[in-house]
Amino acid sequence: MFERVGVIGAGTMGSGVAADLTLHGIGVVLVDIDASRLAKARSEIAKTVRFAPIVYPKAPKVPVQEALGRIVFTQEFSAIGDCDFVIENVTENAAIKKEVYRKLDALCRLDVCFSANTSCLSITELARGIRRPERIVGMHFMNPVFAKPVVELMRGVHTSDDTVRRCEDLLRQMTKEAIVVGDMPGFVSNRISHLFMNEAMWVVHDGVATVSQVDQIFKKCFGHAMGPLETADLIGLDVVMDSLDVLYASYQDPKFRRCPLLKSMVDSDRLGRKSGKGFYEYQEE
Repeated sequence: MFERVGVIGAGTMGSGVAADLTLHGIGVVLVDIDASRLAKARSEIAKTVRFAPIVYPKAPKVPVQEALGRIVFTQEFSAIGDCDFVIENVTENAAIKKEVYRKLDALCRLDVCFSANTSCLSITELARGIRRPERIVGMHFMNPVFAKPVVELMRGVHTSDDTVRRCEDLLRQMTKEAIVVGDMPGFVSNRISHLFMNEAMWVVHDGVATVSQVDQIFKKCFGHAMGPLETADLIGLDVVMDSLDVLYASYQDPKFRRCPLLKSMVDSDRLGRKSGKGFYEYQEE
């Protein structure tokens, strides 16, 4: 059983992972370099703990103060040193992530596993240059974390069987299932879903249909819970753009060329739910 998990990065996904861990009785050390982001994360986690059982009846019901009491919010990276497992959620940039792993490698016990919560970057590449490449694995959590019972688990070239087993054990504690896939940029989910979202943007860019029409077709004709543009807003248009850029650079395939509309929206700070405006407009809850 895992007692304390380190979560690096207190953005949307880091906060979501921390909230789901504490909902399942697991202690968390949540680290971020930005104090304001940590403060926002505390508020978002409290909101998640309060509303998760209403939105997703299978989510545990935990008093907010009890859940927050299991989390250490800190800017001190060294606080990770006592954790049994580490989940990294920093920006989708290989150089930044690799620097995090170099620090973790020097700080943590040799038996501690590091997981990259990444949607596109190669796990094998992230493991280069550290003492324990067999202890690095990819865990692609989906948003909202508390309502997703499955996690895409990406195995790098060097990832050991024991590391995969320990990841599966942690996910079982969170009442989740792992689907283990190979290590190619984008893996399964984003290699397919980002083509889907990007093409939906091209349809709007080319004037074939409105944003609402695109999403309604996929919800009403195909039974999707959310349309592709609603999904992009939920993920964050900046994150979608970064992921498409990684896929394009990795495969050099023009099918991953991002729609100009996406770049324009990111440049104008229309990032989706996180900024209050994207393909749709959102009000603070």
